[in-house]
Formats: sequence, structure tokens, C-alpha cells
Amino acid sequence: MEQKNSFTLTNPQTGNLAFKLHFFDKDNPFDHVQRLNYYSLIWVKNGQGTVKADFLEHDFGPDSLFSFSLYQPFMLNVNGNISGLAIHFHPDFFCIHKHQKEVACNGVLFNNMYDPPFIQLDDNAKTNFDLIINQIKTEMQNPALAQYELLISYLKIFLITASRLKTEQQDQNEQINDKTEEPFILQNLKNYIETHYKTKHTASDYADMLAITPKALSKLTKSHFNKTLTELISERIIIEAKRELYLTNKTVKEIAYNLGYNDEYYFSRFFKKNVEVSPLFFRESIGFDKSTMN
Repeated sequence: MEQKNSFTLTNPQTGNLAFKLHFFDKDNPFDHVQRLNYYSLIWVKNGQGTVKADFLEHDFGPDSLFSFSLYQPFMLNVNGNISGLAIHFHPDFFCIHKHQKEVACNGVLFNNMYDPPFIQLDDNAKTNFDLIINQIKTEMQNPALAQYELLISYLKIFLITASRLKTEQQDQNEQINDKTEEPFILQNLKNYIETHYKTKHTASDYADMLAITPKALSKLTKSHFNKTLTELISERIIIEAKRELYLTNKTVKEIAYNLGYNDEYYFSRFFKKNVEVSPLFFRESIGFDKSTMN
């Protein structure tokens, strides 16, 4: 008897995917560019290659855990075969923005502009994640009372564990880089972007605040994050725009204005250039959470 490798829950109201656990072996389900209207956690247990995400490339090896946000473009180019599993979940099933205080994964696992979109799993993490995956699989094979609530609990544990591991790995990398002056400048830059992205949209704005030339600052960001300063600023604006489109009933015009754009149509073009869909299509396809309107 062939073993089932995919377990899916659909939203009964919309018919769309709510939660999915998928095992893959030898085949590569991500061999072309993905732009999904749900979050993805992909654990490559065996195999290696390169991941292309947001048009950047990173090498990866066995036991890499990837995390991709809504409509984030990604694909895996592998050398030979890969095996592992994927967890997909729609924001209507579990919204990381709403539950930021509970799981603290937004800005760490997801919507992290500064680090590669994956972490390396050690033996302890692999054991923990295997236990959670087996519990999820059992629950999806034998659904019972409060199935959604139990699956969300397992997902939260998975996300919290992964976020802690990524934070540890970030701290280790920062300690390695602490011997240079550049991380201090870049840490200030991160803080300035977070504080001013709604009002300051140009590289020169941030270069002025840091008393450095835009060219020198962009060279630093390219060296450390493999992104230009303009790309970092745009990415932060897009992250907030996505959050507003999903969590609020504000019009596109209101969202644009709150993000420092007086021209709604200019903002819509900017959004589509970065996300490849319009703000309205994004809201419709994500399934705008109307419960926030109550």
C-alpha cells in the first residue's frame, strides 16, 4: 500500500488551502519560481543546492529549514535528489502578524530583510521538529474534536522553536562580525529604517542620518545583506503594506497615504513592481480578514 505523502485542510468558507503537510522524496516540488498566497516552512532533510529567494541566491545543505512569506518569490535548484517536508499555512488559519507576541517569528523567520531565509538544524532541533511533525501527521490522519486548535498549537511550537534557533544563529554571526565597525553602522541603519520608513524613502535620507555617503552606505548593505539600501527600504514598506492590506479595512489610498505616498496610483505601481500583483489582488487572494472590521 502506497504511503500518503500529503495532508490538507481547506477553509470551508472559501475552499482555499488552510493548512497542509507535504512530504517529498527525490522529487523537487520547488524547482520553479513560487509565489504563494500562504506561508511556507520547508525542511530539506537530505540534499543540497541553491535557494533563490527575492532574486538572491544562497547555497544550502542537508537539514536546512526555509521560511517564506506571502507572495515571496523563491525556488530551489538542487544537485541530484532532495527529500524532506513542507508545512503551508494560510494567514486565515494562523496569522503571524496577529500572533506576533505569542510566537515572535515575524521579522525573524518571516519578513526578515537582513538574513538568508533559512536556518541550519542541529540534532536537538531535528529531534524536536520530528516529534511535532509526527503529532501533526497523526492529527491530520485521525481528526477529532478541536482539530484546528490542536494543529495551531503544534504550529506555534514549531514556529517558536525555529525562531529561537534562528535568533541563536544570528547572535553567533554578530559575535563573529563584532570586530569590525560596520555592524554598528548597519545596526543603526536597521533602527532608522524601522523608525522612518513611512516618511523617508530614499537612500540619501538614511545616509544623511548616519553621516555617510549614499554610495558608501549602499556598498555596506550590499556587502552584508546582498541588497542595496533602496531594496531594503522598499522591502520594509512592502512588508507593512501587506500587513495593512490583510489586517485592516483601510482603502489602498489610505494605506498609501499612511506609508508616505500621496499618489495612490504611484503606490500601486510600486507595490505591483515588488510583489507582482496589485494591492487589491493581494487583498482578495490572501482573503482579507474581515473579522478585524468588527
